[in-house]
Amino acid sequence: MNARQRRGILLLLVSVLLALGAFAGVVAVINDVESKVGPETTVYELSGDVEPYEAVTADDVREVSMPERYIPDSAVTDLGQLEDRVAAGPLREGSLLQDDMLAERPELDPGQQEIAVMIDASTGVAGKIYPGASINMYAAFRVQDGGDSEQETELVRLMVNNAEVIEVGDLTEVEDDDSTREAVPITFALDHTDAQRVTFAEAFAEQVRLALVAPGDEAEIPADERSYTILGDIAGAPHAGPDGLVP
Repeated sequence: MNARQRRGILLLLVSVLLALGAFAGVVAVINDVESKVGPETTVYELSGDVEPYEAVTADDVREVSMPERYIPDSAVTDLGQLEDRVAAGPLREGSLLQDDMLAERPELDPGQQEIAVMIDASTGVAGKIYPGASINMYAAFRVQDGGDSEQETELVRLMVNNAEVIEVGDLTEVEDDDSTREAVPITFALDHTDAQRVTFAEAFAEQVRLALVAPGDEAEIPADERSYTILGDIAGAPHAGPDGLVP
């Protein structure tokens, strides 16, 4: 073996040693990162926006893997945690889903019943009604004056005060005589008497409107302020309304 061959073998050995050293360094870095990061766990992030009080389902989330050490204790790690839960506030796409972002679906109290009413989309607070909200329902009627007069009086009546919304359905086209309108099925939690008032308003009122009550402002409206006519307004006195409309 001449001097050139010995130098070649020496350089080859040095290259192999350097490669082994580099590999060992990479392995050491990987092991160090893994020791700091730790094992990963499946969590869920939102695949789209969810509005307040809307149900959060498996279709609204996607699986992601994260190191356990970086996952907050409140993170949702099981889709079973979504059962009967709704968004407690506005949820945005890409957010890590956590338990404190969810609330229990509103339930009926003793003596209450669910009743669904088709509400015209243009008079239903423009889509701002949500499950868990409180609303006041107003109805406009045309009623005949007493006696032999055929004159009609327009009356606006508060039908239900602080009704609890249980569910808001999808926008639906409803055929009404020769026209088509857009309406939303809204389910309320009401006692027996209020359920009758809502049914009466839906069947006989010229128009039904919902007024969203601000959270914490669910005041009881006095009886003498629950009816309105323009004549009563001009005279400065409330109109009691016809029999059958007084709560």
